[in-house]
Amino acid sequence: MAPLRKNLRDTIVVAATALIVASFAIPAFNGYVERSRVARAVSDIGTMSLKLHQWQRNGNTLPSRLAEAGLTGVDPWGRPYVYVRAADASRAQLRKDGQLVPINTDFDLYSLGPDGVSALALPAAPSQDDVVRAANGAYIGLAANY
Repeated sequence: MAPLRKNLRDTIVVAATALIVASFAIPAFNGYVERSRVARAVSDIGTMSLKLHQWQRNGNTLPSRLAEAGLTGVDPWGRPYVYVRAADASRAQLRKDGQLVPINTDFDLYSLGPDGVSALALPAAPSQDDVVRAANGAYIGLAANY
């Protein structure tokens, strides 16, 4: 009986240790996955911005839709990127900074981020996790950091 009790106790100790290690490892892994998704969105937006500028250079205007420039695809969270050409939009339709000034004069290009929810003003809570292009491409990253 004593060896069985010792084996059971050892098994419980090993299981408890594994659970403790997992409780630290899983959140760390999830954080890594989320950071890699943001990095991919930043890269995608940068690449699409370059292609949009090439399109503009060749045709003297930006396309009205991403598909017109041959740009398709989805962000790392499975949603299409949002593109708004400033020439076609009213000031109310453009992304804005904390002073409610549009963050781009040529076009807005962004991902709605992991929650898929956004607001036009970057300081608004729903926009904080968006990956945005701002300052006419000088900044690409999380809205919370702009």
